[in-house]
Amino acid sequence: MVFQSFALLPWLTVLQNVEVGLQAKGMAAAECRRRAIKGIDRIGLDGFESAYPKELSGGMRQRVGFARALVVEPDALLMDEPFSALDVLTAENLRNELLQLWAAPDFPIKAMLIVTHNIEEAVILADRIFVLGTDPGRIRTELACEFSRPRDRHSEGCQALIDQIYRIMTGGDEQAPPRARSEMAAVDTSPDEVPLPEASVGGMAGLLEIVAAHGGRDDLPNLARRLTFDVEDLLPLVDAAELLDLAIVNDADIELTDEGRSFVSADIDTSKSIFARQAKARAPLVRAILSSLEATSDGSLSEGFFFDLLRRGFTEEHARRQLDVAIDWGRYGELYEFDANTGQLKLELADSEPKGEASNSRGSAGQT
Repeated sequence: MVFQSFALLPWLTVLQNVEVGLQAKGMAAAECRRRAIKGIDRIGLDGFESAYPKELSGGMRQRVGFARALVVEPDALLMDEPFSALDVLTAENLRNELLQLWAAPDFPIKAMLIVTHNIEEAVILADRIFVLGTDPGRIRTELACEFSRPRDRHSEGCQALIDQIYRIMTGGDEQAPPRARSEMAAVDTSPDEVPLPEASVGGMAGLLEIVAAHGGRDDLPNLARRLTFDVEDLLPLVDAAELLDLAIVNDADIELTDEGRSFVSADIDTSKSIFARQAKARAPLVRAILSSLEATSDGSLSEGFFFDLLRRGFTEEHARRQLDVAIDWGRYGELYEFDANTGQLKLELADSEPKGEASNSRGSAGQT
């Protein structure tokens, strides 16, 4: 196993960290030492055998993690986002070295399994790609990646596969039509059946403004590459914009709707009004909070009331995040207020502070 966070024992040297797995197998000390030194040399860390993890860079620490896993000569190597904690150049270098090891005739590993959010990384490394879904966790699809190595990520075949995976992850390559998710939110359904994407208003507005600057339509793979983000970083923002019918996703493209174009181009007051209207109509949890507050005599309820209801359909942590998003969206749209000291949600009063005075930008309000 190679871990995302390196998982080295800080009180042991590089050599001792690499020996850990061999010692656990009951191997004699001399053989442990011989195989560990060979493993350290194989991954390019010879000369650092006596160094401690604190003396190493992130890339060097991950090399130790690879050496520790490889010296036990397992049938399968499991990797949990092994390059995500590294800078871009170091990650690229380690990926190339891993492929060189894989191609070596004496490499003992029969199979490697890597978990990654980086679509290009999956296409460059893997022979089989499984796209996972959530709620519940499941395999959405399996794709073959049979290009010869070394692979050129800019080749027509690799780019086509990258685009296909983007379409699958954004819902544009499944049987349901691209707008099914946003249309589903428009029906009267339980707030725990259509979860809110975990996206702030500021983040969503930023994404829409970037798309607007490119003519109101953009290619998601290219957008992610320009912003140096992984698709996992963009998807909550994309899902939120689509849920509110501010954008639609078609294949691997995101395009602003008429409401989205109006939201981006309008002044702050009008943008708030558009957002409030869309949230009331299309975000079930926001609508449920608003309806509940309107049903009380003083327009006020404790957040605990909604938290307890959400825990029927979500884990406690997920319920908390759902409520935080709903509070953020409702406050931005000035649908209801929230007092963090008392934990009370309250309807906005007609004679309250005029819209727009609390903040002079969408982004700052969205991150309150």
